[in-house]
Amino acid sequence: MGEHVTLTAGDGFELDAYVARPGKEATGAIVVIQEIFGVNKHIREVTDGFAADGYVAVAPAIFDRFQKGVELGYEGDDITTGAGIARGKLDPANTMKDLQAAIDYAGQFGKVGVVGYCFGGLMTWLCAGRATGLSCAVGYYGGGIATQLDVKPKVPTMLHFGDKDAHIPLSDVDKVRAAHPEVDVNVYEADHGFNCDHRASYDADAAKAARSKTMAFFATHLAR
Repeated sequence: MGEHVTLTAGDGFELDAYVARPGKEATGAIVVIQEIFGVNKHIREVTDGFAADGYVAVAPAIFDRFQKGVELGYEGDDITTGAGIARGKLDPANTMKDLQAAIDYAGQFGKVGVVGYCFGGLMTWLCAGRATGLSCAVGYYGGGIATQLDVKPKVPTMLHFGDKDAHIPLSDVDKVRAAHPEVDVNVYEADHGFNCDHRASYDADAAKAARSKTMAFFATHLAR
């Protein structure tokens, strides 16, 4: 279903993106922001899923500034490698340029929403407050949002967390709620990564519930 395209960021850097298109006129567009594991098989499947629901979906390879073609799994050394790239190798300002390039590209297909998972959930939060051209944002278990509470979302924003997530304690979720009552914060009986069916922490019930809310949110805010 998908294809690879080249995006050009504001500073001229070129990065890859996986793009999936619906088999009919698009309802709008969704930028899918990867976890720490790159635009791997799971992220491509997620992107294809949004296309099947009628959206042009764009997954930018935001690790390209460090290394092209990063695709990692969910165990062992891959976790260490992915975390090292996300936390130690990327310049957040450049990552925002790359995400803005994806949003600008997606804008040709209608209103644009952004959705991100894990590391991508944090970047979604930053996009909600700093990017241009967005109509809404949805973040899944974005670690570090509680340290970025000065960010003020400019668009309707929804967040999903798991109550068993050791990476994101519920005290952090409470901080987000208190600082941003306008944000739709949802908590499920689930662990970190509950939406990813390639992880041992996958929770089908939580994933289904969160996706239902996410798709209703997109339908509301991306409608023509």
